Amino acid sequence: MSEIHQDTLELLEWPRLAEHLAGFASTTAGRRHCAGLGLPDHPAESRRLLLETTELLALDGLCEGGVSLQGAADIAATVALCAKGGCAGGEELLAVAATLATARRLRRQIEDPELRPVTTALVAELRTLPELEQRLHFCLEEGGRVADRASGPLEAVRRQLLALRGERRDRLQELVRRYGSLLQDTVVSERGGRPVLAVKAGAAAQVGGLVHDSSASGSTVYVEPQAVIPLGNRIRDAEGQERELERQVRSELSARVGEQAEPLDHLQQVLVRIDAGLARARYGQWLGAVRPELADSADAPFELIDLRHPLLLWQERREGGRPVVPVTIRVGPELRVVAITGPNTGGKTVTLKSLGLAALMARAGLFLPCAGTPRLPWCGQVLADIGDEQSLQQNLSTFSGHIRRIARILGALPQGPASLVLLDEVGAGTDPTEGSALAAALLRHLADRARLTVATTHFGELKALKYADPRFENASVAFDVETLSPTYRLQWGIPGRSNALAIASRLGLDPAVLAVAAAQLEPGGEGDVNRVIEGLEQERQRQQEAAEAAAALLARTELLHEELLQRWSQQKEQSAELQEQRRQRLELSIREGQGEVRRLIRRLRSVGQEVRVGGRVAGETARQAGQRLRHLEQQHRPLPERRDHGGWRPRVGDRIRLLALGKAAEVLAISDDGSELSVRCGVLRLSVELAGIEGLHGEKPAPPEPPPQVRIRSRRSPGSRGPEVRTEGNTVDVRGLRVHEAEAAVEERLRGANGPVWVIHGIGTGKLKRGLREWLSGLAWVERVSDAEQGDGGPGCSVIWVK
Repeated sequence: MSEIHQDTLELLEWPRLAEHLAGFASTTAGRRHCAGLGLPDHPAESRRLLLETTELLALDGLCEGGVSLQGAADIAATVALCAKGGCAGGEELLAVAATLATARRLRRQIEDPELRPVTTALVAELRTLPELEQRLHFCLEEGGRVADRASGPLEAVRRQLLALRGERRDRLQELVRRYGSLLQDTVVSERGGRPVLAVKAGAAAQVGGLVHDSSASGSTVYVEPQAVIPLGNRIRDAEGQERELERQVRSELSARVGEQAEPLDHLQQVLVRIDAGLARARYGQWLGAVRPELADSADAPFELIDLRHPLLLWQERREGGRPVVPVTIRVGPELRVVAITGPNTGGKTVTLKSLGLAALMARAGLFLPCAGTPRLPWCGQVLADIGDEQSLQQNLSTFSGHIRRIARILGALPQGPASLVLLDEVGAGTDPTEGSALAAALLRHLADRARLTVATTHFGELKALKYADPRFENASVAFDVETLSPTYRLQWGIPGRSNALAIASRLGLDPAVLAVAAAQLEPGGEGDVNRVIEGLEQERQRQQEAAEAAAALLARTELLHEELLQRWSQQKEQSAELQEQRRQRLELSIREGQGEVRRLIRRLRSVGQEVRVGGRVAGETARQAGQRLRHLEQQHRPLPERRDHGGWRPRVGDRIRLLALGKAAEVLAISDDGSELSVRCGVLRLSVELAGIEGLHGEKPAPPEPPPQVRIRSRRSPGSRGPEVRTEGNTVDVRGLRVHEAEAAVEERLRGANGPVWVIHGIGTGKLKRGLREWLSGLAWVERVSDAEQGDGGPGCSVIWVK
């Protein structure tokens, strides 16, 4: 990395942001990687990092408690030692086993090629070496101690040690009981790894043994009895054998680890990348950031709405700082230079740093603290001259420091494609006339060589560059002269004023001095320009107030409209309920009447009498009454609800609403049969059924067209749902029945019919056939009635076609 690139990172406080990011990492290696966060050299790598961040953010939200890297350790040093033939310690080898287990668990959580293609590809070639993990856990116990089962000789030596120590303990207890009167204390102590008895100074010769120490007063000597010295020597020898056998086991395990150095190094790198991706996701979530879109073209526009400086957000939330005021940056593809003017402490430098950090964060795969979806080109170079580079040791003035840094910026420009240049107080530190001329020439030069240059200045001459070159634009930071406080709001299209005289007046400077200063402002010069700017600012303020009032009125109108729709819906539901209640009461009355008619018919049949009423048979009168009741039932039967879809179907790129979440989403893909959609809602990518969405204006999607089916060629009547084939199931024989009895039998069969119905009534006198035909002609759901074909009965059989 060149000197100017390193200077830019320092000026934008990139290392500080990387430290904040490292705080969200879970492992030591991940924190080290984030603290030295690098910048990709190609746009494809930056897009891949952004996809990794997106996928891991979604996975972190799906897993209970989040994705955990517990157990993962930094095994790089251990693997390197083992690869060189060294012998690692027990705890280091156990850390390798725990890391392998963590990697296997993470791979199971991550693998899903449809939901997480990028991270799935990351772990696809991961080797978790289960045999090595099992061997390490078999040979090592918790804390790194070599287990007895790891080696047969080791197990035998440890059993021998256990027996020797038990024998020595028994002998010591026996000696304590024997020489109790000669001892200062009955507790067996230890000196130099050997057991000793606290013997009175005058009785040491009576006990016999090897003196290892004495008390400070000299009244007590610590003697290892002669009876246990041989046992102690044998124990020391066995302990040496134990250590050697343990070293052999660890050497064998270290050799196994060294043989797998390459896959273990790859595993370590993958775990670090996953940890770094999770850190980016959690840091972005903590900031309330959103994923940026990196454009392919270097001439793509910058669109950063309500961008907040991430370091100031950290101060606000972690250190109790002041609320961060967002800035909106919109730079079209035709613009090359933006000159920001305005008073000091107004937020010009913060705007520069916010834009520079946003370009670096997007390049590094980080989300941006913006509203909406930030869009910007991939900036291969971000070069900055911010602050004062004055140095007494290097004999540099403020102006000289700026010029040296700008010279390095110009030297670095040909090395990269899309470049973002940030200049603070360009041309300052020297004669205003010469500085202004130099700044104007520099900005014109950068307009030809850099994608975007943003410069802050107090020179009035730079404000006029916009009107001579369409590649230039003015912006300013607002300042409240009444309160002498900056608003930190960035205003586009209007140059700012320094407000020096107004600020000096509010701060109590002598009015006479201010009057002389105002008189010395050249007529038609910057003073007149400032007055024009003041008028523009007032007009802009009025327009903004009018726009805010219109927005408030629109919001109230939308609320009123929603309330009216809700009331109309409630009234419609109440009206439908009342109609349904009335229809049910009417249907109940009709059914009661039908029941009464049936009872009357049964009574007449049981009596077997025919009573003439008005010249007509009572049975016929009952039949007609029942027929009228059925007509009423058909008239008041509710029609099946048919939802008019209007033919609306979502297309790729449309904005729709998810019914389950109540949120808007964008259609990314549609399945071949149209029944399933892949959508993006915020940072999540989901698959939903067609029935689970609606349009933003409440449109219901039309069902997908059914696939073409093979048609069976058969004769069908218009409106029928079955072939013209007479079977036992669609045929009813009413011969020998009276007209009203035949009507009941035919009606029962018609209610369950899914096609034409054949009624065998015979020829006879024709009375039964005529009665049935007359009755069927009054049914609304019967389409037509005709004689059957000669083979199916001819005139003695009628075919009824149902609608």
